[in-house]
Amino acid sequence: MQNTKLMLTSLPLVGLLALAGCTIPGVYKIDIQQGNVVTQDMIDQLRPGMTRRQVRFVMGSPLITDTFHPDRWDYLYSIKPGGGERLQERVSLVFDRNDQLVGLSGDFLPGVTRDEAILGRSGTTTKEGEKPAKPGSLLDEIQREVDQTESAPVPTPEPL
Repeated sequence: MQNTKLMLTSLPLVGLLALAGCTIPGVYKIDIQQGNVVTQDMIDQLRPGMTRRQVRFVMGSPLITDTFHPDRWDYLYSIKPGGGERLQERVSLVFDRNDQLVGLSGDFLPGVTRDEAILGRSGTTTKEGEKPAKPGSLLDEIQREVDQTESAPVPTPEPL
């Protein structure tokens, strides 16, 4: 009789302790990565006039090929560290009718590392030993367009 009374009173206590174990801080949560991993090195390898095939070799297959904008490839990458905020990066590449790269926009800029972008310093857009773009050239036009482009957040759909 006394054993059953002790068991009945201790059972809810054990249940509460078991449920409290689910919310103990420090429980490992995995990082969730989705999309195409895009690095600054990949962006720096892109050049105006590259064909779609060359761009695919450097960047990989695009995550989104829009049927309404066949001349644009979108690369999206998001990571949600375990227990942290979701971070998202986007890069859009634009091709002309001859399937040659003419522009890019998004969270990466050619020649600017993330550290320089965060610190507000504009990095040199040329590598050592490389001549700067000639004024009026296609590379100069693309660089000017990239410099004027402001990144916009990618809309997220409303939950159902």
